[in-house]
Amino acid sequence: MGDFTSGTWTVPPLTTAWAIVDGRPMHYRHALEAGPDAPAMVHVHGFGISGTYMQPTAALLAPRYRTFVPDLPGHGRSLRMEGRISLPRLAARLGDFCAEMGVATATFVGNSLGCPVICELAHQAPELVERAVLVSPAGGPNNQPMGRAIWQMTKDSLREPLSMVPIAVRDYLRFGVVTSLQLFRAMTAFPTVDRARSLSMPVLAIAGVRDPLVRPDRISVLHGMPHLRAALVPGAHALNYSHPDTIAALIDAHERGDSFEAATGPLAGVREVRVPD
Repeated sequence: MGDFTSGTWTVPPLTTAWAIVDGRPMHYRHALEAGPDAPAMVHVHGFGISGTYMQPTAALLAPRYRTFVPDLPGHGRSLRMEGRISLPRLAARLGDFCAEMGVATATFVGNSLGCPVICELAHQAPELVERAVLVSPAGGPNNQPMGRAIWQMTKDSLREPLSMVPIAVRDYLRFGVVTSLQLFRAMTAFPTVDRARSLSMPVLAIAGVRDPLVRPDRISVLHGMPHLRAALVPGAHALNYSHPDTIAALIDAHERGDSFEAATGPLAGVREVRVPD
């Protein structure tokens, strides 16, 4: 296992690797022990941060899925894309990455800004997204203007595990102020709600009850979506890192059609939320 500061920290059975995507190096982590015939699962990180913090949940699900955790262009160790960064361009590169990995269809698990990226990918290539898991979906009006988003992120940092700090600090410093401003402007211009409501595949939405960036009561904006289930869990924003057992158990329950609620075990404290028709 590597260390946080070097950027090579991995959670077994995941290992780190590189690919050339759209002519540029792209860093990712993967686990293929599930076998070539296993379904694929792609984990998509949030704003300005690498896929490092997505690994705890990905590692738990890796025995059942061919697992991929990429750093999107400009994030983590992946080279920046030419020109201005945007959500449609990030989604297109994610699709290119999947093609490079030989992934024709997959379950996509996103956190924070990774959720609208997945929604955009489903708009661009609906055949690629078999299922979508949207954990702490951010990027809507609740995170605007940028001053509010910065305050929300500051509050959230006090609610996350201390071990998240070196990951976030390293990644945000590497991402840079200029690129952050560009991506925030792109995020505010992106039709997040419209893209989410256009999803036609099975969708699982998960929010933390202590998340300052996501308002659970706004789940009603997704009314009318087919095959949607939603859950509230203990925790804040980076649930894929802080509550991997719960997120993995919810994904398994969703795919089996089981209840999200249980008195004991990883689903203890979870509450399923009914989305208005």
